[in-house]
Amino acid sequence: MATEMFLLVLLAMASSLAMASDPSQLQDFCVADKDSKVLVNGFVCKDPKVAKADDFSLSGLDIPGDTGNKLGFNVTPANVNQIPGLNTLGISMVRIDYVPKGLNPPHTHPRATEILTVIEGQLYVGFVTSNTDDGNRLFTKMLKKGDVFVFPQGLIHFQFNPGYTNTVAIGALSSQNPGTITIADAVFGSNPPISDEILAKAFQVDKKLIDWLQAQFSKKN
Repeated sequence: MATEMFLLVLLAMASSLAMASDPSQLQDFCVADKDSKVLVNGFVCKDPKVAKADDFSLSGLDIPGDTGNKLGFNVTPANVNQIPGLNTLGISMVRIDYVPKGLNPPHTHPRATEILTVIEGQLYVGFVTSNTDDGNRLFTKMLKKGDVFVFPQGLIHFQFNPGYTNTVAIGALSSQNPGTITIADAVFGSNPPISDEILAKAFQVDKKLIDWLQAQFSKKN
């Protein structure tokens, strides 16, 4: 009886794990039909008979992005919005350019883990863990050309070029549309703005400082 019960528990656990996993592809590809008015989680499939090679291709990642901004960095995406053939495939990539002292500020990708490699230059990178009884742990590393670093899904992370030459990195992400939440923009530049009373209490600072910060980020919207 005990053996039979043990086998039943194992079967239940196996069934639960099988149901929790991502489903297998049901067709070779599902090119995004961006003209469709049907709302789904992702994009509706285009008729595969009219799919073409260009649906799976993108040019231009060899071209440096425009880093002429206050932060001195630029992200050139290659996700489902640029490559319709990525729809349902769960993968995308980016090229990131940094001028000397350029910063990709603290941000998260709510739907993807990121693996990044430095192509030219150097980067100081890091991520912060979620809340624990021991606080939020910071992991950092200095990367040089050829080095690789992983940013786990949903965790706040950043990249900074501490050098005196331009840096180029390539990142791969485990989603066709990973999304980005830049922490400072979201907190101080939301529309409508978060109450300065709430932010002043959260950051334990004077409301005047919050009002000043919100004024800086509202200029970007």
